[in-house]
Amino acid sequence: MDLRASKAIKRAEPSGVDFDWDNIGKSADIYKADDKERFEKMYDQTLSSVVEHDVLNGTIIGMTSKEAVVNIGFKSDGLIPLSEFRHMPDLKIGDEVEVYVETQEDKNGQLILSHKKARALKSWERVNSALEKDEIIQGFVKCRTKGGLIVDVFGIEAFLPGSQIDVKPIRDYDVFVGKTMEFKVVKINNEFKNVVVSHKVLIEEELESQKAEIISKLEKGQVLEGTVKNITSYGVFMDLGGVDGLLHITDISWGRINHPEEVLKLDEKINVVILDFDDEKKRIALGLKQLTSQPWDSLDTELKVGDKVKGKVVVIADYGAFVEVIPGVEGLIHVSEMSWSQHLRSPQDFLKVGDEIEAMILTLDRDERKMSLGLKQLMPDPWGQITAKYPVGSKHKAKVRNFTNFGVFVELEEGIDGLIHISDLSWYKNINHPSEFTKIGDEIEVMVLEVDAENRRLSLGHKQIEDNPWESYETIFSVDSVHEGVVGKVTDKGAVVTLPYGVEGFAPYRHLAKENGATAKTDEKLDFKVIEFSKENRKIIVSHTRMFEDVKNVAKSEATEKTEDSTTKSIKKVKESVEKSTLGDFGVLSALRSELETSEKKTKDAPADDQVEKKPKKTKAAQDDETSADEAAN
Repeated sequence: MDLRASKAIKRAEPSGVDFDWDNIGKSADIYKADDKERFEKMYDQTLSSVVEHDVLNGTIIGMTSKEAVVNIGFKSDGLIPLSEFRHMPDLKIGDEVEVYVETQEDKNGQLILSHKKARALKSWERVNSALEKDEIIQGFVKCRTKGGLIVDVFGIEAFLPGSQIDVKPIRDYDVFVGKTMEFKVVKINNEFKNVVVSHKVLIEEELESQKAEIISKLEKGQVLEGTVKNITSYGVFMDLGGVDGLLHITDISWGRINHPEEVLKLDEKINVVILDFDDEKKRIALGLKQLTSQPWDSLDTELKVGDKVKGKVVVIADYGAFVEVIPGVEGLIHVSEMSWSQHLRSPQDFLKVGDEIEAMILTLDRDERKMSLGLKQLMPDPWGQITAKYPVGSKHKAKVRNFTNFGVFVELEEGIDGLIHISDLSWYKNINHPSEFTKIGDEIEVMVLEVDAENRRLSLGHKQIEDNPWESYETIFSVDSVHEGVVGKVTDKGAVVTLPYGVEGFAPYRHLAKENGATAKTDEKLDFKVIEFSKENRKIIVSHTRMFEDVKNVAKSEATEKTEDSTTKSIKKVKESVEKSTLGDFGVLSALRSELETSEKKTKDAPADDQVEKKPKKTKAAQDDETSADEAAN
């Protein structure tokens, strides 16, 4: 700037006023410092004080296709996406809304607000307050989910369990979707932000007062109308107008039913009678069949034990069958009364559900309302003519039914059983258990040995079909006779030996020794000598060892006889020589004679085994053999 310009500017400045170069290009108004400060304070008072994270009320002052402009009285307006106002489809300019201040000014100088967060914070405050104060609130049922419904409460998604919708079971949840209903908050999990609500508690509170009034008027025998609320396998729950009662399956019908669904259905209205109730537990027992007459009262008064009745099989149990004589009146046929057979079988072998049958009344108790029936009584008793049909000594065919340790039970015909004792099974074999001789289901020939009609018992025999072979065995298996036999199982007692004709003998263990010192083995074929035979006890004792021992004994006997003959001749010769000898020979002859006499004495004193075998008295070894044989036979 030159000197002339500088002087011109100075001339333009007002006298006594300093020029404010900061206001160049700005408003021409000039305020004093005091006025400016006063005006700034007045301006600040026109603006709202905004604190971040506060929830305030704002006004919609503008809307675009995506955002809403909200004025909260701050120096600038905030923007909120319209997606946060989905629950307010009728939003328009001028509406007041709650907003949450996220930040006063972002990097672009923009005020950031949120309606969703403001609503959530307020909602949690309201929900917690509703739980504390036990308030009734309204909610909108949004949709169905597993186990219940989702409800919008103050903008929070709360869970409504299916059990909390109503006091009665709900079968279709979809009918509640889209409805606005009243609820109570029953549970809040602040950690997981979960809310549970209930509509049922509102109904229960209302019904509780009704229940008290209804129960106070209840009387046994009172007839009420009820609605079938729920059906189970054991009964039906009835709604009596705010009070529930149980109609047990046994009180639905006088007749037998398998499930209440056979008689009743859901939501059906029926009249029921009050059987009993509990004031404290508020349980009510109901009856339906009691509204009709007892069927036993209509049973023919002329019926008595021994009469025949017709009926239908309604139930099969393990122990028998129930037959319905008239609706509501049943009789039991025990399985033992279905057949004359002594073998108890399953009732299913004789009857099935639905069969129409005729039976005889065995017992009848009208007071206890019990009746027992019989089927076999309509058939002739096979034991009635038992002595004529199965006389002693008669032969028959029977079927093996069962085993015991002492014998075999067989069936001659339906209802006629007999016992074959184990000792009457075979003439030939010693049998330890009947299963060694026959098997269940086999047909076997029997002879009647004894008849006890009074006790329904038959004693039978199988071996008696043939003559007693031991009469002829006495001549075949005589003592000292030799037979080929097959060795059975060898034990420390001995072994059973199978002889000709299937006869079994017993060889004690020491009689199984062979000539080479070894013991006979199982299934080995050897010759055996009979050393004992008993027809009365059907016992044969044999020995293989005796086969070679007897040969040795015979040889020893023959040698002994030869020695005795030789000695006798020598003595005779000596005697003759002595008579002819001189006195000088007497010394030699005397010595020879003494030697011969000693030899003769030894011969006489020889053991019994070295002499000719005679029939001696039984020794201890023989007695042991006999004991072993008896033990093996048993």
